[in-house]
Amino acid sequence: MTAETVIVSVILLISIAPMIIIGISQYRSKDPVGFWSGKKPPRKEQITDVTAYNRKHGLMWILYGTGLMLCFVCGLPFGGFIAAYLCTAEVIGGIFMMIAYHNKLNRIYCNKEG
Repeated sequence: MTAETVIVSVILLISIAPMIIIGISQYRSKDPVGFWSGKKPPRKEQITDVTAYNRKHGLMWILYGTGLMLCFVCGLPFGGFIAAYLCTAEVIGGIFMMIAYHNKLNRIYCNKEG
């Protein structure tokens, strides 16, 4: 393993850790969680099942961080460029998938009357 690979691995782990920590804290939260930075999460009265809503948002963040790590590990045997390409694809594609999933969770669990 080269020094370059070790340095990139450490940087990636430092970058992924907050995503997984966010996921764990959202998974365990008793109050509704948010997704967008700066936007307030829905009120408890607006959500039909706060526990399920929070857990699915938390799992989404955990899987996003884990997927990023797996893309890097799977790309390493093929070289740094492939690993970087896979990580970039995961970051960009993952964000769009998370936005779509967040909107789906809002349609399932949020009512507008609350």
